[in-house]
Amino acid sequence: MAAFCPPRLGHHCSSPVMLHTDSKSARGFFYLVPSHSAGNLQESRRVRSYLVGKKLRKRKPKPGVMAAKPKLYYFRGRGRMESIRWLLAAAGVEFEEEFFETREQYEKLKKDGLLLFGQVPLVEIDGMALTQTRAILSYLAAKYNLHGKDLKERVRIDMYTDGTLDLMMMVASAAFKPPGEKEENLAFVVEKAKTRYFPVFEKILKDQGEDFLVGNKFSWADIQLLEAILMMEELDASVLSDFPLLQAFKTRISNIPTIKKFLQPGSQRKPPPDSHYVKVVRNVLQF
Repeated sequence: MAAFCPPRLGHHCSSPVMLHTDSKSARGFFYLVPSHSAGNLQESRRVRSYLVGKKLRKRKPKPGVMAAKPKLYYFRGRGRMESIRWLLAAAGVEFEEEFFETREQYEKLKKDGLLLFGQVPLVEIDGMALTQTRAILSYLAAKYNLHGKDLKERVRIDMYTDGTLDLMMMVASAAFKPPGEKEENLAFVVEKAKTRYFPVFEKILKDQGEDFLVGNKFSWADIQLLEAILMMEELDASVLSDFPLLQAFKTRISNIPTIKKFLQPGSQRKPPPDSHYVKVVRNVLQF
């Protein structure tokens, strides 16, 4: 037991109090008793308030309380996971990755019941094991406030992202074609980008008259359109030559700090698929 006069009560403490601690208390509560039988009750309450506040401020988080980083399970390449990486990076969210190199890794996830339909990508987040690319993207967009402010904005974002995802999946699938057929497929995709997809987005930007695709606010739709633009430019550097608004859009979105960081060398952004990536995917998935 010891007399105590909290410093924030001022230069004078008319009624020091005795501090009693109860070591048997699971929560470490303490009791304040005036040093005089006729002590100042009001001041004692102020002391208790001070000590409780101080105790709470110093309390350290319990181990395991902090949310774990999202964990992504996929191949060391783009495929269906790349748009998920883009979305997390644009939201400023750090994530971990586990890359498949063997069939056994994939089989273990299936055996553990983590692959709903036996398919990847798989993302562990918020205590859930999420599969199916569009479902994962939709969840992340909503979680990080990138999915519009109301139902009408959300459906527009969904339409635009479904379109860009379809375009990018054509590129992804071409990597698994025989050499001659692969080149034909990629040329076809570039032509589709120029004649079907990019004219639509050029018109949307013109009609919208804003910096972003939906509601003049940065969203999942903007992130995925930039991803698609950069992917098409890898195939044809002049693909945006007839689309001035998309050129300006590309520059604008690329300079958003989180995206700018993701576009730097050494980030978790993946390169275009090469022969090693194709070989690993074929071996693991056995097709």
